[in-house]
Amino acid sequence: MSKEIDRLDRKILRALQSEGRLTNIELAERVNLSPTATAERVRRLTREGYITGYAAILSPQKLGRNLLVFIEVKLDRTTADVFDTFAAAVKRSDDVMECHMVAGGFDYLVKARVAGMEAYRQFLSEVILPLPGVRETHTYAVMEEVKAGSALPV
Repeated sequence: MSKEIDRLDRKILRALQSEGRLTNIELAERVNLSPTATAERVRRLTREGYITGYAAILSPQKLGRNLLVFIEVKLDRTTADVFDTFAAAVKRSDDVMECHMVAGGFDYLVKARVAGMEAYRQFLSEVILPLPGVRETHTYAVMEEVKAGSALPV
Protein backbone atom coordinates (compact mmCIF):
# COMPACT_ATOMS: atom_id res chain seq x y z
CA MET A 1 0.00 0.00 0.00
CA SER A 2 1.43 3.37 -1.04
CA LYS A 3 1.73 6.04 1.59
CA GLU A 4 1.56 9.73 0.66
CA ILE A 5 5.04 11.22 0.57
CA ASP A 6 5.88 13.95 3.06
CA ARG A 7 8.33 16.86 3.24
CA LEU A 8 11.26 14.61 4.27
CA ASP A 9 10.56 12.15 1.45
CA ARG A 10 10.62 15.09 -0.97
CA LYS A 11 13.95 16.27 0.44
CA ILE A 12 15.37 12.77 -0.05
CA LEU A 13 14.08 12.62 -3.63
CA ARG A 14 15.52 16.07 -4.46
CA ALA A 15 18.91 15.17 -2.98
CA LEU A 16 19.12 11.81 -4.77
CA GLN A 17 17.90 13.30 -8.03
CA SER A 18 20.72 15.86 -8.01
CA GLU A 19 23.40 13.49 -6.64
CA GLY A 20 22.52 9.82 -7.01
CA ARG A 21 25.85 8.65 -5.58
CA LEU A 22 25.30 10.08 -2.09
CA THR A 23 26.02 7.56 0.63
CA ASN A 24 23.24 6.88 3.08
CA ILE A 25 25.19 8.79 5.76
CA GLU A 26 25.64 11.83 3.47
CA LEU A 27 21.96 11.69 2.55
CA ALA A 28 20.93 11.42 6.20
CA GLU A 29 23.00 14.51 7.04
CA ARG A 30 21.44 16.46 4.17
CA VAL A 31 17.88 15.68 5.20
CA ASN A 32 18.50 15.82 8.95
CA LEU A 33 17.47 12.25 9.78
CA SER A 34 19.23 9.27 11.27
CA PRO A 35 20.93 6.94 8.78
CA THR A 36 18.52 4.13 9.77
CA ALA A 37 15.41 6.25 9.19
CA THR A 38 16.86 7.57 5.93
CA ALA A 39 17.65 4.08 4.63
CA GLU A 40 14.14 2.90 5.47
CA ARG A 41 12.59 5.86 3.65
CA VAL A 42 14.77 5.23 0.57
CA ARG A 43 13.76 1.54 0.60
CA ARG A 44 10.08 2.51 0.85
CA LEU A 45 10.37 5.15 -1.89
CA THR A 46 12.01 2.55 -4.12
CA ARG A 47 9.50 -0.18 -3.26
CA GLU A 48 6.59 2.18 -3.97
CA GLY A 49 8.06 3.21 -7.33
CA TYR A 50 9.05 6.82 -6.60
CA ILE A 51 12.67 5.85 -7.24
CA THR A 52 12.94 3.71 -10.35
CA GLY A 53 16.71 3.45 -10.74
CA TYR A 54 20.09 5.17 -10.74
CA ALA A 55 22.26 6.09 -13.72
CA ALA A 56 25.44 7.94 -14.60
CA ILE A 57 25.08 10.98 -16.85
CA LEU A 58 27.52 10.60 -19.73
CA SER A 59 29.07 13.22 -22.00
CA PRO A 60 27.71 12.88 -25.56
CA GLN A 61 30.69 14.88 -26.87
CA LYS A 62 33.28 12.60 -25.25
CA LEU A 63 31.45 9.59 -26.71
CA GLY A 64 31.24 11.00 -30.23
CA ARG A 65 27.49 11.71 -30.18
CA ASN A 66 27.68 15.42 -30.99
CA LEU A 67 24.46 15.85 -32.95
CA LEU A 68 21.10 15.86 -31.17
CA VAL A 69 18.05 15.65 -33.44
CA PHE A 70 14.31 15.57 -32.97
CA ILE A 71 12.31 13.84 -35.66
CA GLU A 72 8.58 14.16 -36.21
CA VAL A 73 7.27 10.96 -37.77
CA LYS A 74 3.93 10.84 -39.55
CA LEU A 75 2.48 7.43 -40.40
CA ASP A 76 0.26 6.72 -43.39
CA ARG A 77 -1.96 4.45 -41.30
CA THR A 78 -2.44 4.17 -37.58
CA THR A 79 -3.09 0.53 -36.88
CA ALA A 80 -1.90 -1.65 -34.03
CA ASP A 81 0.50 -3.63 -36.23
CA VAL A 82 2.12 -0.44 -37.60
CA PHE A 83 2.45 0.99 -34.08
CA ASP A 84 3.99 -2.27 -32.82
CA THR A 85 6.45 -2.55 -35.71
CA PHE A 86 7.51 1.08 -35.33
CA ALA A 87 7.95 0.78 -31.56
CA ALA A 88 9.99 -2.44 -31.85
CA ALA A 89 12.36 -0.91 -34.43
CA VAL A 90 12.86 2.24 -32.39
CA LYS A 91 13.63 0.20 -29.26
CA ARG A 92 16.34 -1.72 -31.16
CA SER A 93 18.15 1.46 -32.23
CA ASP A 94 21.00 2.60 -29.99
CA ASP A 95 20.77 6.06 -31.54
CA VAL A 96 17.26 6.69 -30.19
CA MET A 97 17.25 8.22 -26.73
CA GLU A 98 13.51 8.79 -26.46
CA CYS A 99 10.43 8.12 -28.54
CA HIS A 100 6.94 9.33 -27.74
CA MET A 101 3.62 8.69 -29.42
CA VAL A 102 1.96 12.10 -29.50
CA ALA A 103 -1.40 13.65 -30.29
CA GLY A 104 -1.47 16.36 -32.91
CA GLY A 105 -0.12 16.87 -36.41
CA PHE A 106 2.20 13.84 -36.40
CA ASP A 107 2.33 10.43 -34.68
CA TYR A 108 5.76 10.08 -33.02
CA LEU A 109 8.44 12.40 -31.72
CA VAL A 110 11.87 10.76 -31.72
CA LYS A 111 14.91 12.15 -29.91
CA ALA A 112 18.19 10.74 -31.21
CA ARG A 113 21.91 11.34 -30.72
CA VAL A 114 24.34 10.58 -33.52
CA ALA A 115 27.92 11.43 -34.42
CA GLY A 116 27.01 14.04 -37.01
CA MET A 117 24.90 14.81 -40.05
CA GLU A 118 26.27 11.91 -42.11
CA ALA A 119 25.44 9.47 -39.29
CA TYR A 120 21.99 11.04 -39.02
CA ARG A 121 21.36 10.59 -42.73
CA GLN A 122 22.33 6.91 -42.40
CA PHE A 123 20.10 6.51 -39.32
CA LEU A 124 17.17 8.10 -41.13
CA SER A 125 17.58 5.99 -44.26
CA GLU A 126 18.33 2.69 -42.48
CA VAL A 127 16.15 2.86 -39.37
CA ILE A 128 13.25 5.31 -39.73
CA LEU A 129 12.30 5.55 -43.41
CA PRO A 130 12.22 1.79 -44.19
CA LEU A 131 9.60 1.14 -41.52
CA PRO A 132 6.19 0.15 -42.82
CA GLY A 133 3.72 2.96 -42.45
CA VAL A 134 6.20 5.87 -42.32
CA ARG A 135 4.83 8.50 -44.66
CA GLU A 136 6.72 11.63 -43.71
CA THR A 137 9.42 12.92 -41.36
CA HIS A 138 10.54 16.37 -40.28
CA THR A 139 13.91 16.74 -38.62
CA TYR A 140 15.07 19.43 -36.22
CA ALA A 141 18.83 19.50 -35.59
CA VAL A 142 19.70 21.08 -32.25
CA MET A 143 22.06 24.05 -32.58
CA GLU A 144 22.34 24.71 -28.85
CA GLU A 145 21.08 22.86 -25.80
CA VAL A 146 19.65 25.65 -23.70
CA LYS A 147 18.41 23.39 -20.91
CA ALA A 148 18.83 19.65 -20.73
CA GLY A 149 18.12 17.24 -17.93
CA SER A 150 15.72 14.79 -16.51
CA ALA A 151 15.11 16.24 -13.05
CA LEU A 152 11.46 16.35 -12.00
CA PRO A 153 10.12 19.05 -9.69
CA VAL A 154 9.59 17.43 -6.30
